[in-house]
Amino acid sequence: MPDWSLLRARPCPAVVPGGMPAVFVLISAAACLPGGGSGGAPPGELRGVGATGIAYVKEAACATCHEAEQRAWTGSHHDLAMQPATPETVLGDFADATFSGFGVTSRFFEREGRFFVNTEGADGTLADFELTHTFGADPLQQYLAPFPGGRLQSLPIAWDTRRGQWFHLYPGARIPPGDPLHWTGRYQTWNAMCAECHSTNVRKNYDDASDAYRTVWDAIDVGCQACHGPGGRHVAWARAEPFEAANAGPAVGLVVDLGGPDSRSEITACAGCHSHRQRINQVDRHARPFLDDFLPSTLREDLYYPDGQIHGEVYVWGSFAQSRMYRAGVRCSSCHDPHGLGLRAAGNALCVRCHRETPDERFPTLRPGRYDTPAHHFHEPGSTGAQCVSCHMPARTYMVVDPRRDHSFRVPRPDLSAALGTPNACTTCHTEETAAWAAARAADWWGTPRSPHFAEILAAARHGDPAAEAGLQALARDGDQPPIVRATALEHLRRYGARGLQAAAVAAADPDPLVRAAAAGVLQRAAPRRRIAALAPLLDDPIRAVRIEAARALASVPRGALDPRQATRFQAARAELVDAQAASADLPGAHLVLGVLHSREGSPAAAERAYRRALALDPGFAAAALNLASLLNRQGRNDEAEAALRGSIERIPEEGELHYSLGLLLAEEERYGHAAASLGRAAGLLPARARVRYNQGLVLWRLGRMDEAEAALAAANAADPRDPDVLNALAQVLLASGDLARAEAHAEALLQLDPGAAGPQRLLDAVRRRADRRRADRP
Repeated sequence: MPDWSLLRARPCPAVVPGGMPAVFVLISAAACLPGGGSGGAPPGELRGVGATGIAYVKEAACATCHEAEQRAWTGSHHDLAMQPATPETVLGDFADATFSGFGVTSRFFEREGRFFVNTEGADGTLADFELTHTFGADPLQQYLAPFPGGRLQSLPIAWDTRRGQWFHLYPGARIPPGDPLHWTGRYQTWNAMCAECHSTNVRKNYDDASDAYRTVWDAIDVGCQACHGPGGRHVAWARAEPFEAANAGPAVGLVVDLGGPDSRSEITACAGCHSHRQRINQVDRHARPFLDDFLPSTLREDLYYPDGQIHGEVYVWGSFAQSRMYRAGVRCSSCHDPHGLGLRAAGNALCVRCHRETPDERFPTLRPGRYDTPAHHFHEPGSTGAQCVSCHMPARTYMVVDPRRDHSFRVPRPDLSAALGTPNACTTCHTEETAAWAAARAADWWGTPRSPHFAEILAAARHGDPAAEAGLQALARDGDQPPIVRATALEHLRRYGARGLQAAAVAAADPDPLVRAAAAGVLQRAAPRRRIAALAPLLDDPIRAVRIEAARALASVPRGALDPRQATRFQAARAELVDAQAASADLPGAHLVLGVLHSREGSPAAAERAYRRALALDPGFAAAALNLASLLNRQGRNDEAEAALRGSIERIPEEGELHYSLGLLLAEEERYGHAAASLGRAAGLLPARARVRYNQGLVLWRLGRMDEAEAALAAANAADPRDPDVLNALAQVLLASGDLARAEAHAEALLQLDPGAAGPQRLLDAVRRRADRRRADRP
């Protein structure tokens, strides 16, 4: 499934069989990663209604009847998610305390009962900023400062509540003013990045014309109605006379029935915030399917290791969705108290509530056994290694001081660590040992793993291994694998050939919506008739995310190819796609999506406006610059395309895709010397990309720099030995250089890829004729 804020298209320069390869430009798009504005108003409370039209009520109304739940919730992380900054809520040291980092000394102080920091502002000078709100309480507390345009900005210096000291959230490198991640920038704006999960019923109220907010909430923290939905109808029922308790039911009047038999209802209530996802609906719609409001990220390389272990900050759902516990019906409250948020029991006592000789009857597939014993864990009882979570829920630390556990509950596989470099629980503790040592010990204790793991397929796909395609197809079809894994396999198939289309066509009818949505992303490469046959039914899908992805994939299909009903349904789904971007109109990625949509529909002027709006929100947004440059290039406006690329390179010089696209553009204009420099820079930044080296080799060949051309093409061949374009070019360069033996070997390899092809056969014949002439010329 595509992440439409991070578009990547594979450039495929063409090769003239048997002759000099020609460079053709297909500019790709790359990773993206901030604002000002007048107007707006400071965020605050405003009573409202939910998407169902039911009113939100004061949280005190809930406490009237639910005193025990209120007591458990009070002081919880949800209660303290966001608060006004007062002497009671502020935990940090504001007694003229200082913190120095990256050449900036920030001072924290109080003035007339208010809290301030003197630190570097957007213009790079020191200034006083009032901190009006706290954010969180344990293990750290952040602070928010009001800015023009109704913004709250998140300070990057936070208070470590356990160690009692200030620390920097980004200790790796200085983030200068003007950078998207500087604390005054767009990506540190509470309204855009944080608000909806730290307060209840947040309405962002962003105005695109003024780039300003009028954000409001119903409760400043995560209250009862954040999970149960608006409580107006429930309170009215509870206050009705006479009170009919006998006919109440567990959730009468409430939008969400968290105690119902389907565990997914509760998990969905949590997943909206406890997941890495894109919002695709402007309002919270309680009790609706998860993918009606959000499109969750799959096992992307920046978020997960290839075996699915957490890498980036993914907020639980994506790891839990991989687990057998998730599929068995375990829900969040099986382990966590839903109000106080603490664990149901301490240590291994939590796990053996179910994992025991007489398993919990709710989970009949659970294998009985004694698990809290050295015969299972092979560690001293009571030691760290004997704790279930040490092996099955290893932790990673985020935000410098916040360790969070992996919720995939996987069996340790140090053999995968030895083969793929993934982490494993064994060497996390035994840091002096190797993965090979851990794999040997695990094999001694539990035996050699009998089944293959999807990690091997995903790792190969991440490296662009052509041989991974068959494994990806099989993984996408494997109904025993978690849907998030199968959807990831489909995402990878977008980079491969036409054979993956059949797997995607089957997946388009899969029972799981995440798989169906991912299939649509693959099928956008199919011919129009085949695409319509597979995706037109998804325009009627009951899940919004699937309808949106189907509309996205069908956008470039000629409207006349759709029958009247299909055209009507497409327009409805397309409207949902556009509406979904309004939910994130304050971020450049939403305008990128609209630009791509307009471009596919043949509306270049609208596409250009959208790309330029994205760049206005974030001038360093590489994906928008790349797509804009591609659009301008197709219109013959290469000077403007070059300016767009160079402007982004100036801001993010380490983004290889920018250098790559600039090199292709310069090559198209026959400015080969400059093209060689740009492609060389791209090759250094994208060392695993065979096509980058390939195009570099072509340009160097054009310049007559044969040794360098050969080296670049040899590197491309090493990265992708089955790329026919690379084999063709390398054979021809070796032929031109007179290295006939190696030229013949590569020409033979090219012919083996397609034994019946005329072009490779002509090339091999030419090499052999040259070799024959050379032998004939010898005395």
